[in-house]
Amino acid sequence: MPEANHKPTINDVARVAGVSKKTVSRVINRSPLLKPETRTKVEDVIASLGYRPNMQARALAMGRNFLLGLLHDNPNAQTVLNFQFGVLDAIRDTEFALVVRPVDRRSPRMLDDIRSFLEVQRLYGVLILPPISENDDLANLCREMGCGYVRMGSAQLDDDEHLVQSNDRECVENVIDHLVEQGHRRIAIIQGPEGFRSAQERWEGFSAAMHRHGLDVPADAIARGNYRFDSGIAAAEKLLEGSFRPTAIFASNDEMAAGAFHMARSRGIDVPSELSIVGFDDSPIAAHIWPPMTTVGWPIREMAKAAALKLIDPSEAEAKQSIFPARLVRRSSVAPPQRD
Repeated sequence: MPEANHKPTINDVARVAGVSKKTVSRVINRSPLLKPETRTKVEDVIASLGYRPNMQARALAMGRNFLLGLLHDNPNAQTVLNFQFGVLDAIRDTEFALVVRPVDRRSPRMLDDIRSFLEVQRLYGVLILPPISENDDLANLCREMGCGYVRMGSAQLDDDEHLVQSNDRECVENVIDHLVEQGHRRIAIIQGPEGFRSAQERWEGFSAAMHRHGLDVPADAIARGNYRFDSGIAAAEKLLEGSFRPTAIFASNDEMAAGAFHMARSRGIDVPSELSIVGFDDSPIAAHIWPPMTTVGWPIREMAKAAALKLIDPSEAEAKQSIFPARLVRRSSVAPPQRD
């Protein structure tokens, strides 16, 4: 054991644990190339000695910092916040920290700006939210720079090592099935913004289910928003003023669904007796609005935790999961229609 007042070193850990310095380094760096019993023994010695690795020296030796970057250009603040919570779940009690970097996907300099960011920060890896996660050039840039990355998406964007994925299309089909079971036939949709794969997947789930049930989707049953509350108000106004007169509206996220609630109330339309509304995300607004909103529960926090673990500890069981099924959350904003 090291003497009193002697700051324990990696050599002390190796000697007490009866392993090589390289093995201790592998434990510290969470290498999967270790037997569980070896890892446990070394970790116990590290804890008993109170050894703390020199982070600056480790970063210098590895050529990168113990930082995870979160890259996003997502208008839904709640999605970004929930993803951050999931990453923090993964890195809690570790040496890792999170750096959040908003980007502009419409800028011709986006890739150059991200390249500069990666060069300056020397990140351990990056987590990429949609819609920029759908940009293959960005994934190729990360590979070129030797920076680990994981993409979040609503479809198969990459191999399992670099992806966490939800099943949006299937879940939206379940939404329509539920509305049809309640007796709805005049179902409208507020689509998400163009250029988002999530918006496309949710539209395809909607249209596939409507077709399967033999239901029409005329132009007056479709309005587009941008995943923000005010766009939900405008889209719902268009749908409610049109000739289609829906008895139910599916909105591609909860923010826009809340906007549809607002528009319905402003017109004296009762939810759900006169108009059923369904959202997507299961964000806090869905449970807090009145009546509580039927929605699709998207496991963003769990996806984010798994994505971070894929970078920092791929041996963890959660890191091996790539597909995260969403689920229909039935609340009080859906009821049988008063009219067909």
